[in-house]
Amino acid sequence: MRRAEGFSLPELLLAALLLGGLAMVGLGEAARCVARQRVESAARRVALGLELGRAAAQRQGAPCGLQLSERGWQGPESGGSLPACAGVQLALGEGVAGGAVQLEHNLPPEVRFTSNGLVLDGGTVRLSAEGSDLERCLVMALPLGVVRLGRWEQQGCQPDPSL
Repeated sequence: MRRAEGFSLPELLLAALLLGGLAMVGLGEAARCVARQRVESAARRVALGLELGRAAAQRQGAPCGLQLSERGWQGPESGGSLPACAGVQLALGEGVAGGAVQLEHNLPPEVRFTSNGLVLDGGTVRLSAEGSDLERCLVMALPLGVVRLGRWEQQGCQPDPSL
């Protein structure tokens, strides 16, 4: 008598269970990776917005201002002391699967740039996203507006050797 070839029902169920578990682990890791990329991208866009503001002030030959919010960089709302830096509107969340990035900062409501591109305001920006333990920070020091990107740890912006 010849035995039928193939897998038994318990073997098939075990294989399906193992594949399902591996898929769940992979999906969880993928979600963490996307959240991390959101934070990295937003941090680069904050720094880029500052550089674009400097360049716009130099190009215009006149002082200008920008405002940083959850939506990103844009011209100051009405009542600002300076005109908006021309051509600088930069969303923080573009490019990485849409999703919210949490933003905290102590910048003034209007970041001001001189006509020769110097930044008149300093502060710290902190960025995070749900699903990732990475928190990026950006420190802008005066008087030259030097920008340093780091990792937020222990209530402060620390240098990140991976950058």
